[in-house]
Amino acid sequence: MDVQQLIKEQVTSNPVVLYMKGTPQFPQCGFSAVSVQILKACGLSDFFSVNVLEAPEIRSGIKEFANWPTIPQLYVGGEFIGGCDIMREMYEEGELQKLLQDQAGVC
Repeated sequence: MDVQQLIKEQVTSNPVVLYMKGTPQFPQCGFSAVSVQILKACGLSDFFSVNVLEAPEIRSGIKEFANWPTIPQLYVGGEFIGGCDIMREMYEEGELQKLLQDQAGVC
């Protein structure tokens, strides 16, 4: 399976996927840490995450997959949502909570 197929499989078979640097328990960049905090603040304690630092092919492939140059990247219901700044903005507006509730049954 090539990396694009793997990424597609990950984002379509899990309700919420966060591609990040590090793990939810030990984020290894500030943006990844904030992204995890936002998801937890939405009531999402368990979600599928991919540590791109341990998977260089996914680290480069995910940028291509979404045509988005930075990590972290959030996917909900198979759809690309955005990075940390978009997550923060959506959270502050209440949109992320609604999206997670509608798509993933959380919040």
